[in-house]
Amino acid sequence: MMDAPTIVVAGAAGNLGGRITSALLERGASVTALVRHGTARDKIERLKELGAAIASVDLSNDSEVTPACSGASCVVSALQGLRGVIVETQTLLLGAAIKAGVPRFIPSDYSIDFTKFPPGENRNLDLRRDFHQRLDKASISATTIFNGAFADMLTGQMPLILFKLRRVLYWGNADQRMDFTTIDDTAAFTASAALDPSTPRILRIAGDQLSARELTAVVSEVTGRRFRLFRAGGLGMLGMLIKVARMVAPAEKDIFPAWQGMQYMRNMFDGRAKLEPLDNDRYPGIRWTTARDVLSARQVRRPS
Repeated sequence: MMDAPTIVVAGAAGNLGGRITSALLERGASVTALVRHGTARDKIERLKELGAAIASVDLSNDSEVTPACSGASCVVSALQGLRGVIVETQTLLLGAAIKAGVPRFIPSDYSIDFTKFPPGENRNLDLRRDFHQRLDKASISATTIFNGAFADMLTGQMPLILFKLRRVLYWGNADQRMDFTTIDDTAAFTASAALDPSTPRILRIAGDQLSARELTAVVSEVTGRRFRLFRAGGLGMLGMLIKVARMVAPAEKDIFPAWQGMQYMRNMFDGRAKLEPLDNDRYPGIRWTTARDVLSARQVRRPS
């Protein structure tokens, strides 16, 4: 009997990283969870309970990270942060994986397809693009996973569905379809990709693809209340609002300041970053969660 493949997950103590770890273990992998020194004890205990081996490391210290990657068939990054993390820490992680002889690397992208638009339109995605310039020159097989936006955010964090006002907000074209994938589905697909030695450079997934108009129909049906479309303006106006918001409340050290979320919405409504073709069928065991599923679960928790 062959030994279970070992996958290293950086950022395993985080939300997505924890779910990737869980999905890997469910698929029979051995997981080494890279966690920073000083990570909360309850997060470490949770990873141990799942069955992960814990490697507490200084992610800025190559001599600690490299041995932790030894023997792995893939390093999966679910790190979250700004330039110091997405570019610099991931570069160190990448170098450690190569030194340890790891054949494959999955970077922390999990986003819309930022390769389709030029730098300067989305700060957080620009950082990922900067890291890609280093990754593409590295002597390792890399696979990026694009999943659109996390569908979980439709119930509050992403200001598209205004539940109290019974409106669905949009910018530009109400019929522009957008990509949404739940965090759990993204984690499950990432785990499957980490265990698949033949992945291409880019994989694209979407649990659901729908426009603001289609979303209005879905939320109306799920809640039993009539929602209407609300056009906030064109994409040019949204672009100007982003510039104003960034000047008034820059919060440049925050990972997700308000203007960053606005940038992401602009990119989705723009349509250039639309994911196609999709690779949803690559791993048949995944049952994709739709926007209707997400909204129905919210309705059960909080009937309106």
